[in-house]
Amino acid sequence: MKEGHLKSAAELVEYVNEIGVLPLLSIGVRGWSAEESLMPEYRYQPRPDGGWDFPLWDWKGEIIKESGCAYGGFLNGKATFISRELWPDFCNYRRARYPAPATDSIEETILEILQFGGHAVSRDLRRECGFNGPKMRGRFDNYVSRLQMGARVVIEDFVYPRDRNGREYGWGLALLTTPEQLFGTDACRVERSPEESHTLIRAHLTRFIPDAVIDKLL
Repeated sequence: MKEGHLKSAAELVEYVNEIGVLPLLSIGVRGWSAEESLMPEYRYQPRPDGGWDFPLWDWKGEIIKESGCAYGGFLNGKATFISRELWPDFCNYRRARYPAPATDSIEETILEILQFGGHAVSRDLRRECGFNGPKMRGRFDNYVSRLQMGARVVIEDFVYPRDRNGREYGWGLALLTTPEQLFGTDACRVERSPEESHTLIRAHLTRFIPDAVIDKLL
């Protein structure tokens, strides 16, 4: 893996397509993350004034759009890029592991809102689902996380608030959608069994990370 070598969003786009499954930040496997692939000066850097510089955080929306990859909390809920080449098989396998939401469930409501509206900012989606009270954000995020783990919801982009001078600030709000809305239905299915899809992904990732890690995360 290209630990500490990359220095631009364009290079990360190529790297995502090469690796196929790339966490945004470290999840415990040395070198296997977008952040670790960057040269040190492009990683998270706190400033003396209490602010921070983190080019990767600014680049992630560009990477999603330019690579055509899927992005979401796919590996133990951690943010991960998945290339378009591997996405149909990942989707096939994960949807077998995480069955479709039950009728009249919160998860089904989330999907219906996204299918009807095309996409929604995470904060607005939470309110539309009625999670407005104190401590409700965490509960709602658990439903969205499960849908992402099941390859039924992805992050399309990020929306940033603006200050009075029109400048973007903050960490950004996830713009959520379904993969069918983003990629089309055909890009979310393959003529293979879930077990065959798992074998294909595993064979690809074995070139980069240990077998035991793959089995734990997939």
